[in-house]
Amino acid sequence: MEYIYQFMDYFIHLDVHLGNLIATYGVITYVILFLIIFAETGLVVTPFLPGDSLLFTAGALAALGSFNIFLLFAVLLAAAIAGDTVNYKIGAIIGPKVYTKENRFIKKEHLMKTHAFYEKHGGKTIIFARFLPIIRTFAPFVAGVGTMNYSKFIVYNITGAGLWVAAFTFMGYFFGNIPFVKEHFSFIVLAIFLIPGFVAIAGMFLKPKKAEIQ
Repeated sequence: MEYIYQFMDYFIHLDVHLGNLIATYGVITYVILFLIIFAETGLVVTPFLPGDSLLFTAGALAALGSFNIFLLFAVLLAAAIAGDTVNYKIGAIIGPKVYTKENRFIKKEHLMKTHAFYEKHGGKTIIFARFLPIIRTFAPFVAGVGTMNYSKFIVYNITGAGLWVAAFTFMGYFFGNIPFVKEHFSFIVLAIFLIPGFVAIAGMFLKPKKAEIQ
């Protein structure tokens, strides 16, 4: 049991152990990073895996020569896009089943509302969700369940993934080895991304209400 706990702790805090991982596995670490980011964004059962901090740490280590920054960016971008795509597809497969049969866990009217919401605000939701831990894992799944148009989804998926991976990876590359940034990373993430993200999402919910009052 203790070994299982240590194994889980290692992967949950992979950002902390990344240096040791590189020393042990070398270039295979690119594959490991791909799988971690893919799972964090593509599987609703693994939202606990590191995302933002892993991208930031990888970028910081790239600045020290442990990774090729451009190859790193390409690998992480591919993982993020593929993860959301798979998550969407899983949701899309489950969605029609809910439409065609009664389900005590998922009500059809809620699904219809989800579909309408994503058709109107889905793009912004997919993009902003990238910067919100936990939420980014469920957003593409819900988009699939709500049958958001795939051609729209993939555009916002690529855009959101590009912004997310570029922001944290290059922030780590250029600023990650500055002592102040290392010590206050959580606060910096909150100030730069989370607050604007919540404001933007809150705005999407408030605008329709104003229209109804008018």
